[in-house]
Formats: sequence, C-alpha cells, structure tokens
Amino acid sequence: MIESRPSIDVSTTAISWHVVLQIRPDRLDDFRKLTREMVESTRNEPGAICFERFIDDDRTTVHIYERYRNSQAAIAHLQEFGRRFSERFSDLVEREQFTVFGSPSHELKELLDAYKPTYADWLDGFSLA
Repeated sequence: MIESRPSIDVSTTAISWHVVLQIRPDRLDDFRKLTREMVESTRNEPGAICFERFIDDDRTTVHIYERYRNSQAAIAHLQEFGRRFSERFSDLVEREQFTVFGSPSHELKELLDAYKPTYADWLDGFSLA
C-alpha cells in the first residue's frame, strides 16, 4: 500500500534553479567551508524549501539545486547572497549553466537576468511534503 503524504501546492508560485559550477583549481576546501556557511544561513530563510549541493566524481563540478516558495522568497535569498556571499563565491567558482524553473515575478527576473539564465516555465507535476 502506498502511503499518502500531503502535497505542497507550489506549482504556480514556486521558483527553483539548477546551477552547474566548476570549482577553481585547489579551491575545493574553501568552497566546502563557504558552502557550509551558506547552508546554515539559508536554513533560517522563510520560504526556502530546498537548498542542496552535489559534487561529481571529478571533485570539480558542483550542481546546485534551490527551491523557494515564491518569487519574494527567492528575492530575499538573492539579496542575502549578494550581501554576504557573492564576492567570495565568485572567487571560488566559474558558473557553466544556470536554469530557472517556474514563473518568476518581474522583480525577480531582473535580479536573475544578471546570471544569464535559461528560463523554463511550469508544465505539470507535483511535490510531496
């Protein structure tokens, strides 16, 4: 029997992104330390649903997946990132790909456009709590 779990209906408001990064040579330890700091900071942000980092076997390619309840939560996150982490983050990595999922507000899109992302609008699916 499949257990029924409550779903989060964020299909029309949630914003998420997947980013692929290359860690600069000999900077993995610094990147790990900064990542830990960023995870702890984001854990306390209202509206942050998912904030995950994955690293390939080559130990130089990182995949970031983040999801926010709505555009306002994503804006708050990006503003905090800019204030606290952006400069150090940019010193450690090269961004290779940035894909945004959902329908960002005009204000959020203005912030995201600086990263030159690809936008993918909602088609269908669900999320479980």
